[in-house]
Amino acid sequence: MLVLMSTTRRGFLTAAGVTAAQNMAHAQDHDHDHQAVPSDPALRTKALESLLVEKGLVDPAALDALIDTFEHKVGPRNGARVVARAWVDPAYKQRLLADAPAAIAELGYTSGQGEHMLVVENGPKVHNLVVCTLCSCYPWPVLGLPPVWYKSAPYRSRAVIDPRGVLHEFGTQLAEDCEVHVWDSTAELRYLVLPERPAGTANLTEEELAALVTRDAIIGVAKVPPPGEKA
Repeated sequence: MLVLMSTTRRGFLTAAGVTAAQNMAHAQDHDHDHQAVPSDPALRTKALESLLVEKGLVDPAALDALIDTFEHKVGPRNGARVVARAWVDPAYKQRLLADAPAAIAELGYTSGQGEHMLVVENGPKVHNLVVCTLCSCYPWPVLGLPPVWYKSAPYRSRAVIDPRGVLHEFGTQLAEDCEVHVWDSTAELRYLVLPERPAGTANLTEEELAALVTRDAIIGVAKVPPPGEKA
């Protein structure tokens, strides 16, 4: 089963540290010969962060605020504006589909991890889903930091093996005749989805449209809900 984690970054790291301590105690109790603490990036991150905090080199509150900005504010908001512009400006949409980095740069969004991007468009008969099967390659300039579940092994494997099942667990229902295309992002090329414009939005402004667009819709695990409907 795909496990979707909504915990905070600090909570996730704290839980990882607790798990490591429990594993170590278990190994000591049973006198196991194997490595007690798994070599996990979360545990290494926790150890490094604890050391920097202890030496006064990092303010935990400032670090959490920075991570939250990239994960929930700056990145996804940029992507939402790109999508909204494509919805209201057909010429921009064509430029976005033809040369995503250049079109996105028109709105001022350029940085590392976004030099090579490709936009794939959803439609009534096609739904696109983005994954990185190797690690967590992600279009940072328009989506910020990848969510924890995007980097998880269950999502990375099941998105390819059972994409409809994954979409169902996110609450996304597709018609039987709708094809699902899975795109595997790499360090050389990162994908993002241009979602379908929802019904009932003909009179909305570009800014109002952008407010409807979510990070999950640009990854492809969700659709953009109509106005007034919860995502």
